[in-house]
Amino acid sequence: MNDVWAALRAGKEDFLACRTDAIFAVLIYPLIGLVLIAIGFQADRIPLLFPLLAGFALLGPVAAVGLYEMSRRREAGESVNWQSAFAVVRSPSFGAVLVMGLYMLALFMVWMFTALQIYNWTLGPEAPESLAAFARDIISTPQGWTMILSGIAVGFGFALVALAMSVVSFPLLLDRHVGVPVAIVTSFRVMKRNPRVTLTWGAVVAAGLVIGALPLLVGLVVVLPILGHATWHFYRRAID
Repeated sequence: MNDVWAALRAGKEDFLACRTDAIFAVLIYPLIGLVLIAIGFQADRIPLLFPLLAGFALLGPVAAVGLYEMSRRREAGESVNWQSAFAVVRSPSFGAVLVMGLYMLALFMVWMFTALQIYNWTLGPEAPESLAAFARDIISTPQGWTMILSGIAVGFGFALVALAMSVVSFPLLLDRHVGVPVAIVTSFRVMKRNPRVTLTWGAVVAAGLVIGALPLLVGLVVVLPILGHATWHFYRRAID
């Protein structure tokens, strides 16, 4: 368990060492989130607003790839700047990283489809009249509570799959010459052999993303770099 907190401390040190660069590298992530919120507030997409934001976290490991590269270079004693984050595209592993990112995107799309089916099964399929009406239906009807409980249970399952797939796979692809299957299998093995530590890490990341998302996603500009750098150090402690 000490590795969780040690990784967070090391991630904070990396962030402080290259704060401006890290913020610049992940600024696009909260901006995309704000665009998704704006889309979700359209009447016919209101039921998907929360699943959209919750599922957006599935793409966090993809957004943080540049941060892993910055931490890798800093650990190796190399100079680090904002260009280091984008140097991933010149890495021999970029193709594998891209494929892994597509896998995570596919998982996100399946989650969104599943969330829509849960809504159709409970409160749908008609779109709510407004956000206020939708909130009222969720709280005051048995169907609304069924949707909440079903969504939480199914969403937790998706989160476990995402954690098992990506807890070390992206850093591993950058660090060693391995393929996507090896990276995913290794990531699952880390979770299988260290379930308590890995689940704690997942909970810490989820809590950080929630805290960062509260002020209109602005906090993610700080939270995401720390978690991204920390993920690299978590990987280094997990894999010999």
